[in-house]
Amino acid sequence: MARMSLTGGCLCEAVRFEVSEPLHGALYCHCTRCQRRTGTAFSVSALTVPGSFRITRGEDLVRSYQPADGWGKAFCGECGSHLFSTGRDDPDLLAVRMGALDEDPGVRPSFHQFVDYAAAWDVVPDDGLPRYGEAVPVDVRQAT
Repeated sequence: MARMSLTGGCLCEAVRFEVSEPLHGALYCHCTRCQRRTGTAFSVSALTVPGSFRITRGEDLVRSYQPADGWGKAFCGECGSHLFSTGRDDPDLLAVRMGALDEDPGVRPSFHQFVDYAAAWDVVPDDGLPRYGEAVPVDVRQAT
């Protein structure tokens, strides 16, 4: 049986989106930027197939922040929910925030990146997943 599209959205339901292809893979990010963006110790994101993501409602409410040296961060302008990130050098790279999905996406995080910047008050779990002190190497990203 064919899998239906994944759906998701923000806390206030003003922004909704769908992902029409299975996700490539997922990761935990412990960078300082993710800590400050989320107010937690890390973020969990999943990479989409290029062209498979579309906003179905509330596109005019989506706001973004583009850091000079990182992926663009998109969020709901009404409730502030984090929705997705886009590649700085390749806008076809889009990663959804797994917490914004409505159902089980069928993928699990397969590594931790930026663990050198993990919050001092949190412990990166000993879950057997590979850990990278900085950004994950490109060959690993392509394999997930």
